[in-house]
Amino acid sequence: MAEILLSLTIIGVVAAITLPSLTGNINERTWNTQRKALYARFSQAIMLMPALNGYGTLTEESSSGAGDAIDTAAETFVTNGLAKVLKINNICDNDHLPDCGIPEKMINLVGTTIDTPKKLSDLNANNISFNYSDGSQSQSISLIDTKAAAFETGNGESILAFYNPVCRGSLNESMMMNPQLTMCANFVYDLNGNKGPNTVGKDIGFISAYYPSDVAVVAPYPYVRDAAGTYSHGDAAKACTALDSEYRLSNITELSAMFANLKLMSNSTSSIGDGAYYWSSDKVSSNKAWYYWSGGWANCWGDGSYGGDNTSRQYSVRCVKR
Repeated sequence: MAEILLSLTIIGVVAAITLPSLTGNINERTWNTQRKALYARFSQAIMLMPALNGYGTLTEESSSGAGDAIDTAAETFVTNGLAKVLKINNICDNDHLPDCGIPEKMINLVGTTIDTPKKLSDLNANNISFNYSDGSQSQSISLIDTKAAAFETGNGESILAFYNPVCRGSLNESMMMNPQLTMCANFVYDLNGNKGPNTVGKDIGFISAYYPSDVAVVAPYPYVRDAAGTYSHGDAAKACTALDSEYRLSNITELSAMFANLKLMSNSTSSIGDGAYYWSSDKVSSNKAWYYWSGGWANCWGDGSYGGDNTSRQYSVRCVKR
């Protein structure tokens, strides 16, 4: 009897040690499968839409504090656009987001609890307003800070929808380019609603759609921090596979999406992670590649612009799974 009790005790101790890890691994695999399936459904649905811009009514206040602004942009985009091509069970306006299973709080990629974003500027202030100037060129952009709507999919995911009804199909390539202007829709998803852990990189992530036609849809699953050090473009991809064989160097649109969702990524007010300049996987020519700028210097405050540079330069690297 004593031997049996001892054996059971040992089994109980081993189970107590290994069960949380085993459960965590099962959850990770489940979330990863759900995330990929959700991205596939969204990509297919959005490609069926004739165009992503032009939905909803959007006007600013006639004067400060007037309270007469009209903003049905995101709600109308979901109701009159996305719901035509994607199975949606419930749609909630900005005042009733919890009714669609949206949590009040989230945990971002670096482990900080944040208020759930409810408008474009809550994700990143640079989504609606930024100034760029380096002495040779400058531009200033201001967009209306649209409110989020929410919906529940037929598969049980809770989705926050952010929308820019005046998104552009191209950028001025003679200047540093700001892809915020081309982001038409951004979705923050929760794979299991209020059940938790409500954490970015686990049950919470984001999907971004760029350009009103010929849409580019991305859903980067980012590594929790920058790869250690800086790299030439030729070594940048190797830095990602060294972390994990499934990780890849971000393309320029994935970097844009991470910057657009900056509050979900980090506690910084500008950089995605530790660096200001990030290599993308996209080449400009044989010896030049696109880099993304999310930090700041002088009067250029990390506006999320990008340009091309020699592949020998040393830039930071943020890796993603797809």
